[in-house]
Amino acid sequence: MSQQLEFESHINTLEARIRELRLSASDGDIDVADEIEKLSIKVETGLKQTYQKLTPWQKVEVSRHESRPHAQDYIDHLITDYQPLAGDRAFAEDCAIVGGMGYFREKPCMVIGHEKGRDTRGRIKHNFGMPRPEGFRKARRLIDLAGKFHLPIISFIDTAGAYPGLDAEARGQAEAIARSIQACIRVPSPFVSVITGEGGSGGAIAIAAADRLLMLEHAVYSVISPEGCASILWRDSAHRETAAKSLQVTAQSLKKLGITDEIIAEPVGAAHRDHPTTFIRVGDAIEKHLNSLGSLSNEDLIAARWQRYLKLNAA
Repeated sequence: MSQQLEFESHINTLEARIRELRLSASDGDIDVADEIEKLSIKVETGLKQTYQKLTPWQKVEVSRHESRPHAQDYIDHLITDYQPLAGDRAFAEDCAIVGGMGYFREKPCMVIGHEKGRDTRGRIKHNFGMPRPEGFRKARRLIDLAGKFHLPIISFIDTAGAYPGLDAEARGQAEAIARSIQACIRVPSPFVSVITGEGGSGGAIAIAAADRLLMLEHAVYSVISPEGCASILWRDSAHRETAAKSLQVTAQSLKKLGITDEIIAEPVGAAHRDHPTTFIRVGDAIEKHLNSLGSLSNEDLIAARWQRYLKLNAA
């Protein structure tokens, strides 16, 4: 992993020592198995202790880790016979939103997600996961298509927010977000959304107004980033830790507030350290909630969804 989190410095030191010992062992003359095992136990213990007491700001840092699985990773591992769909049929293709049809555990579905990109070229292509209006209009098109064919919808949320550029505003950013939320609320299909990293502002809720909202253990969901909040309230982004705490951005806080329905436990050391286990746990959670929604009629689904968000608004 290239990105280093400051609060993991002691663990990184141990892992570096393990790598050195493994290189030494490759010579064949030195038996370091016992030492590696002892250090590995220390690493696992250290990770458990560290991740049990993360502050809200540290959780924000983890949610942004560059090695966390992205939407395309979940699609590649959970969706079979995936057929990507592109374009908003009005202006352009926006690669910050990916989506299409496929099979989730042998059942047809529509999948939508934010994609940030892995390397520099990918991040530029996907605009760091920040959609422009055409991205939200594509999402609305896919949601409406799912409703037409009665396909369950799965969305993966991971964005710092909608793109704030002048070109996006000129093409109706706010209207596009609102229409996408409207499509989410009205679609006559079971809809499960998973916040896998950052759930930033309208860019997140545009494809997260679902029947069930799930969050990974170290994901965050907020109306504004801690840095943005600090810049507005204190005129200084250095107050981001205070802002993160006040905003109650963590999955644990949002579960208590009734905003998220389930927290999906991450592997030891968070999702960026163990993708395969994360895929299995996310897939199991999605399947459970889709099955629970499958017994409801289209009318009951929509009515329950309306009541869910009216209740949150009243609170």
